[in-house]
Amino acid sequence: MSEEKELFLRIIAREIPADIVRENERVIAIRDINPQAPTHVLVIPKERYRNASELAVADPALLAELISTAHEIAQAEGIVESGYRLLFNTNADAGQTIFHVHLHLLGGEWLGGMTGGPLMG
Repeated sequence: MSEEKELFLRIIAREIPADIVRENERVIAIRDINPQAPTHVLVIPKERYRNASELAVADPALLAELISTAHEIAQAEGIVESGYRLLFNTNADAGQTIFHVHLHLLGGEWLGGMTGGPLMG
């Protein structure tokens, strides 16, 4: 596994600093260092799964926890009423560059349609 692929595990281990928004025993949420919207938070399981499909098969309850955690953060950020986007990039053609599943929570402004380029991550 390359160093880049271990990025989230290193953040979880506190080897790399991050702006942590929320954390519990199974999930950590951090602000994206290259935000694509005023609110751009990554919700990451502490156990490594390559992508959303692998997580869904292995631990559906953890997948649901990622989504409910994102909603809680959206409430705290005040973007529930205006709307927010939840996004998984699954594998390279979808723009996934870190192969440790993570959910993007985006909001705080009009996000437009889905025809733009992929969000990286």
